[in-house]
Amino acid sequence: MMVARPRTRGAHDARWRALAGLLAVAGCVHAPPVARPYAAPSADDLAGLLATRAGVVRSLNARARATSWLGGDRVRATVLMLVERDGHLRFEAEVTLQGTVATLATDGARFAFLDAHKNELSRGPACPENVASLVRIPLAPADIAAIVLGDARRPSDSVVSPTVAWDAARGADVLELVTPAETLRVFFARHGAAVDVVGAEARAGGKRLWRTSYEDFDGAAAARMPTTIHFAERDGSYDDGVEIKLKDRELDVTPADAAFTIAPAPGVTVKDVGCGG
Repeated sequence: MMVARPRTRGAHDARWRALAGLLAVAGCVHAPPVARPYAAPSADDLAGLLATRAGVVRSLNARARATSWLGGDRVRATVLMLVERDGHLRFEAEVTLQGTVATLATDGARFAFLDAHKNELSRGPACPENVASLVRIPLAPADIAAIVLGDARRPSDSVVSPTVAWDAARGADVLELVTPAETLRVFFARHGAAVDVVGAEARAGGKRLWRTSYEDFDGAAAARMPTTIHFAERDGSYDDGVEIKLKDRELDVTPADAAFTIAPAPGVTVKDVGCGG
């Protein structure tokens, strides 16, 4: 009678290595690229959509849940937002049972940041690192405003040659605006009859500077708004960036100019700061 020999450990390990290899290959399979199912739009068409949106969605008053993983630290807060497209911003961070714990305001040129815990007011130029004191998106105020408003700010430099491409993986048209300083790429996707800005990225010197993704749209026509905004620096994952979930919101508000400044109350320590320090 023949007795079956037990499998050796080496054979057992080889079997599992083969299975692991098959699973690894299966995990690398991506969704097939999507062909553009309509005639390609012109660069003028997409640039016109971006300009129309900028004219229609000019300001926002919203309550948001903002979470940042930039720098390796997880920071989460409810933030009241006043945003104007030209770079006027006011962000107030709230904590349950404590109320407002920090406020940032900028008119696009100067910024002020009030830390209620430290009873301290920092103020200075509205450079990216200062404006990112609260909502951690280290960009110029007008760029942050455009992101919160669900699109991207057109470059201030002269565009050399706008072009249109197709992102097959994303299923989106890409408007590419090239300037001597950088390249802005804006992604447009069709959702039924609507054409939405679903993301943007800036590049310089062949490297990505930042990128955004917009999801979960509602509203009508050019005023459709994403309710979820993702931001990431360079080639980083969105899981290591900033997420903003807009809750209650109102478009085209007209706040007073005083909303974008912070006057120090008696007893508050005032610090004048520069950039990059």
